[in-house]
Amino acid sequence: MEFFATCPKGFERLLADELTQLGLTQVRPLKGQVSFGGQAADAYRALLWSRLASRVICVLGRVDASSSDALYEGVKSLPWEKHIAQGATIVIDAHGTNAELRNTQFVALRAKDAIMDVMLARRGVRPVVDVRNPDLTISVRISRERATVGIDLSGEPLFRRGYESLPGRRAPIAPVRPDYAAALLTIGGWERIYKDALRQGRRPAFLSLYSGAGTLLVEAAAMALGQAPGLSRHRWGFAGWAGHDEAAWERLLEEARSRDASGDLELLAFETRRGAEAASRQMLHAAGLDVSLRFIKDPTPADLSVCDLSWVSADELAVQAEALAETARFMGGLGEVPAVALSASPVVDAAIGRDPASTLEVFVGRDEATMRSYAPGPVAERPVVRVADVDVPVYVAASDQFAARLSKVAKQRAKWARREDVTCYRVYDADLPDYAVTIDLFEESYTTARERPRRWLQMYEYAPPKGIDEELARKRLFDILAIAPRVLGVDARNVYLRTRLRARGGSQYAQEAAAPAAKAKPRLVDGVELPRGAHLVDEGGLTFEVNFSTRLDCGIFLDHRDTRAMLREMAKQTAGSKRFLNLFAYTGSATCYAADGGMRHTTTVDMSRPSLDWAKRNMARNGFTGREHEFVQADVLAWVSEQRHTANRWDLVFCDVPTFSNSQRMRKGSFDVQRDHVELLINVSRLLTRGRDGGAGGTCVFSCNLKTFKPDIAALAKAGVSIEDITAQTIPEDFSRNKRVHHCFLVKRG
Repeated sequence: MEFFATCPKGFERLLADELTQLGLTQVRPLKGQVSFGGQAADAYRALLWSRLASRVICVLGRVDASSSDALYEGVKSLPWEKHIAQGATIVIDAHGTNAELRNTQFVALRAKDAIMDVMLARRGVRPVVDVRNPDLTISVRISRERATVGIDLSGEPLFRRGYESLPGRRAPIAPVRPDYAAALLTIGGWERIYKDALRQGRRPAFLSLYSGAGTLLVEAAAMALGQAPGLSRHRWGFAGWAGHDEAAWERLLEEARSRDASGDLELLAFETRRGAEAASRQMLHAAGLDVSLRFIKDPTPADLSVCDLSWVSADELAVQAEALAETARFMGGLGEVPAVALSASPVVDAAIGRDPASTLEVFVGRDEATMRSYAPGPVAERPVVRVADVDVPVYVAASDQFAARLSKVAKQRAKWARREDVTCYRVYDADLPDYAVTIDLFEESYTTARERPRRWLQMYEYAPPKGIDEELARKRLFDILAIAPRVLGVDARNVYLRTRLRARGGSQYAQEAAAPAAKAKPRLVDGVELPRGAHLVDEGGLTFEVNFSTRLDCGIFLDHRDTRAMLREMAKQTAGSKRFLNLFAYTGSATCYAADGGMRHTTTVDMSRPSLDWAKRNMARNGFTGREHEFVQADVLAWVSEQRHTANRWDLVFCDVPTFSNSQRMRKGSFDVQRDHVELLINVSRLLTRGRDGGAGGTCVFSCNLKTFKPDIAALAKAGVSIEDITAQTIPEDFSRNKRVHHCFLVKRG
């Protein structure tokens, strides 16, 4: 018979070698699978012993799939009565499409129809379809104009060993898949290393860096002790196969059970995520492995080290940097130990301190990653930067210049901040071109600080220009993440990093609205809800909610600190109805300042419901509640146009527009500040109160952050709108390096 074993992309050679070592013949690696020949017993051996295969398929035939009818006739021509056991339930598992068969559900339907018709004709009864727990899974895989049809002897994928499903609850940490764990161990030569250590009379030790929920530990122990990975499975895909050889299967099972799975082995694990130790011990117990497991905090001698960084998503650079730093610390203290790493970042080579002997490109979910093996050898020494009397290992020697620059600027900024009573401010703004980040420091509000106020760093990385070496740029970024918290006295766990793209896209407001709401219930602080993950900070005698982990922007734009203070002073001097309007309001911080300045009526308008809810909390936290403070969810452009035709007018307006927005909720499709500002400002000017008895009329403070923005003064003047550039007055001291961080204007109706 002909069989093939499927596997993840990149595993083909590893799987082919494994099947050959199991004694299988005619082994041939293909794309995403490895074919082999033999009897049913050979397929059973692969099912029971393969650690790398996903499924084992018994090929029944290859048929024409150039059309729906051709597929139907081809599947119908196969001898299904010889393969579907009497009374067995079935399901069709379809993969692949072509120009004529473009939907896998349709492929499965046509294959099922063919099987039902032939079984009705030959047995007089149709098999029952059971999509949840079928006795037999029939595989149909389309490639170009041919379909390979077979019996899936596995049932559930083979990487579902059984032990990884913790009884009664989910693992607190998502485990690396067992077949990926086995691939890492295979690349590292763990089975050979284990046997060599025993021959030398030593107790073998395996170290798992970032052990997760324990699958790496279980696979390492099972591989060393010779435990068949399929022994803990209770359901197989051949249960309803008429060609099943029960005697051969029982012989293989007995052989696997009779193997001595005892041995002397020590498992070492390092992990920073909560719940890892308990989950790992429970998994080892579920797998029936009685081995020594010790969680460690410092480097401990081992025969092989495997580092799994697949759990760090591509945008969690701060977490990735911390994990790589710990990896480097361990590798530096382990000596010449062979190592294997699974990571999406090539900077892992610098952390390990060696060049990889081999690399294997794989996918973890949809993300690209590599499995990298490192031969035994000395670990390259990393440069060290002295920061706050501590030696900090870095990847780039020139990072000492960044440390020196940041230390100098931080002292100057701290002195200025104390003098001005500012607790949230920008410390660094790409002062060195090669270290192109901004660093903002936030300090906890005195209203919630129990002892010493907590501090947070919000960093934004500017996307490097084309032509810059990506790995070098990433190394510099990781050095920034290692140095900045120490210079600024911030816990590394309170550092948050985002990447600012140079390309234009949707507005931050639309993206904020799309952010998933936190599932955890908020807590109450002084009677106002504070969502989980949010914190409180102070500015200008007011308290604001910020959130660094779930938002693109934390909730308050520090470059508008002076602008908000100016709005408060303008509010104090405003006579008459004292009505304030905040357009594109985001989290309503400007509304809080205006209300604090004495504005009796405020209107806060934004398209995002989460942002408006945030604005309500900010207002309530500062004591501004009641019907006189209204919050309007609307497309601002359309709302302003509609308000022109009402009697509603405002004495003071703040309009901080996005550079560009293409939200689906906008009536006009998109907004471009350079293209559309004239129409917007004309409409806004018509919402300003008229001056009485020679008095001044209403004023709009208009702002945008497009660096190249130029107002069309002539077009505005023609419509009776005056505009005055006051940008220089609104740039705070801590943003003085970037005079174009925003533009700000006073807009009035002539």
